[in-house]
Amino acid sequence: MSEKYLIVGATGSIGSSLATQLYESGKEVHLVGRDENQTKSLSEKLNSEYSIADVLDDGFVDKIKANIDDVKGIAYCVGSIDLKPLKSASESDFNKCMKLNLYSAIDLIKGYQDSLKKNNGSIVLFSTVAAQRGFTNHSIIASAKAAVEGLTVSLAAEFAPNIRVNCVALSLTNSKIAQPLLKNSALAQGIAKAHPLKRIGEGKDGAALAKFLVTDESSWVTGQVIAVDGGRSKLS
Repeated sequence: MSEKYLIVGATGSIGSSLATQLYESGKEVHLVGRDENQTKSLSEKLNSEYSIADVLDDGFVDKIKANIDDVKGIAYCVGSIDLKPLKSASESDFNKCMKLNLYSAIDLIKGYQDSLKKNNGSIVLFSTVAAQRGFTNHSIIASAKAAVEGLTVSLAAEFAPNIRVNCVALSLTNSKIAQPLLKNSALAQGIAKAHPLKRIGEGKDGAALAKFLVTDESSWVTGQVIAVDGGRSKLS
């Protein structure tokens, strides 16, 4: 029975923090990233194996499975921040966002479904507060992540009792993809103040919940979409 945890999007703020937290708790991780230098560097720190794959590429699951075919858990730490008014959003924008956030997650899950079932495994997906709250210019990403939330509860029902499926719904987190927003200090401060806890999220915040959900620490939790958002979804 495998005790390996597959982290896709491992060099991002949340993925790298999750991989580190799992490693520090004695878990074995396999990292998946697009950038070989960054992924290799992290793998050396965590004494772990890694795969180089882009989830937008056809056949990316086969590339990963060539290196690891048996897993205990999957964390799909992949996301995007696609902000446009609807009038400027093309069908291609929606399709690419859905491919990145939803379709590739489905392909990955299908590729490892038998292994996860055998190992009584767990899947963690990621959403955004914008899937439930209405924010201007968020139609692309909110649509894709709302679909991820629907996938979460549907698969949790379908896969029970052998595989648990949960989702972490984030607000804006300090990460590479958020830098276009956060590099403007006035804008960053305004966003922070919009949260009841008055700060931007850090990768470790979402990763801490993901670690709980992907391991047997949460063995009686499935079908949940849980916010890690500084109170943004409920209190402001």
